[in-house]
Formats: sequence, structure tokens, C-alpha cells
Amino acid sequence: MSTSQPNTQPAVARRSAEARLRDLVARVAPTHQRLIGSVRRQLRKRLPTAHELVYEYRDWIVISCSPNEHGYEGVLAIRASADGIELHFSRGKDLPDPAGVLRGSGKQTRSIRLEGASTLARPAVARLIDEAIARNPVPFARTGRGPLVIRPAAARKRPRRHR
Repeated sequence: MSTSQPNTQPAVARRSAEARLRDLVARVAPTHQRLIGSVRRQLRKRLPTAHELVYEYRDWIVISCSPNEHGYEGVLAIRASADGIELHFSRGKDLPDPAGVLRGSGKQTRSIRLEGASTLARPAVARLIDEAIARNPVPFARTGRGPLVIRPAAARKRPRRHR
């Protein structure tokens, strides 16, 4: 578990990744585009050293906030689709949720529907975010700025199963 400074992303690589992310975000409704930007800024302010790992799927995009280049070690993720924006908690099942704001019944992940950027400021949601970060088994670097990495869609395609 390292808390060393993350690799600094060259400016040209960051600009390229930001341009690609803008293209991906442009696929969702304009109101969702603004919300993605606002939520992303708030999470970046809260986790400045996080690696932002962007995954493109057919009907949605996911921006994972991870302490390193491994998405599976991410703590929070923005999931955007035509249906709306959600904040996913990777280990949400184990988070204390006395206000009952987390949705989902999977083995691990829980989510919150984001109607606006102000949702993140609600006390119950802010506590969940703080708790999720504190409980993440891999700590975030204390200094530096995490990179923005676009994961190619083709790298995640699963082979078809023949029946």
C-alpha cells in the first residue's frame, strides 16, 4: 500500500484524455452533461490524487475514482447513461446507511441516483462518501494530481458464449 505521489500525467496526454471524455459525455443529454461535469469537479476536489479511469460501454460511461490504475480498487464511480447519473460505491454493501439512501442488492456495489450536484452535499451522502474513502483498503496518495485515463472499449469486450 503506497501513499507515494502518483505519476504526473503529461499535459498533452491529459488534454487528449479530456477531449476523448468530452466526446463520450456528449452522448448523454445536455442536462446530464452538466451534472457529470459538476459531480466530477466535486469528486476531484475531494480526491485530487485519484486516478480517474473512464470506461466506455455501449449504453453508458463510467468514471471511476481509484487510488491507482486498477479500477477494481476504486472507491467511487460516476455512471452516466441516457436514464440519468448515479454515484456508485464500490463497497457500498458494507457501508453504514442509517438514512437508507443507498440503492441496490448486489454482492458489493450500491448506488445513489443524482438528481443534481447538491445531492453530494446532503449530510447522509457526504457521510457515505467519507466512510467509503476511509474504508477503502488501498489509500490514496497524499500529494500530486491523479491522471485521467480512458480505457479502450475493445479491451473489455467479453467473448460470446456458444450454447
